[in-house]
Amino acid sequence: MAATPTVIEDYVKVIYAHTEWQDVAITTTGLAARLGLAASSVTEMVKKLVRQGLVVHEPYGAIELTAEGTELALQMVRRHRLIETWLVEQQGYRWDEVHEEAEILEHSMSDRLVDSIDDQLGNPTRDPHGDPIPSRDGTLNRPDAVVLEQLAVGSSGTVARISDRDPLLLRYLESEGVRLDVILTRTIDAVAMGDVPIAPEALQAVWVIPFSG
Repeated sequence: MAATPTVIEDYVKVIYAHTEWQDVAITTTGLAARLGLAASSVTEMVKKLVRQGLVVHEPYGAIELTAEGTELALQMVRRHRLIETWLVEQQGYRWDEVHEEAEILEHSMSDRLVDSIDDQLGNPTRDPHGDPIPSRDGTLNRPDAVVLEQLAVGSSGTVARISDRDPLLLRYLESEGVRLDVILTRTIDAVAMGDVPIAPEALQAVWVIPFSG
């Protein structure tokens, strides 16, 4: 696999995103699964990223971004999430439609255009799914949220993030009124919004900020 700028950008972005909401580092096998590529191809590409100083990796170990790799990843994350927000807020896309579109556009837009979109949107700090958008200097604020599965039964929290990996689940959650900033309660078997039960799949796809006290 050729180490084109687009390929490099995709790799570091996926590596970064994997550990953004959980602490388990990614391996070549996990990276191959996320990218839909053969493990052998991913292994060779990771070696190239190591030589370029973007990641550190020992055979059979986890893949971790260097400071330089993290900087590039944050640039791409910023582009991707700003584009998703722009598509939803100004182009009439649904939140389950924007990921693939952003995957294409993020590599072709100039920094000037990305910054212009940022200004037009009022410098948003999160995308339509609740993922934090890095500022121009690379800083971001991730909410202190936990996945619903980790919330104690009977506890409630405010929705802070919804995974965009499953468009069908996004459409289902939208139809049930589950969106950012609504309140959900962990039940014995699943989760509920008020008196409305929500499918158990939400337990691993929705992050909430737990109520204190």
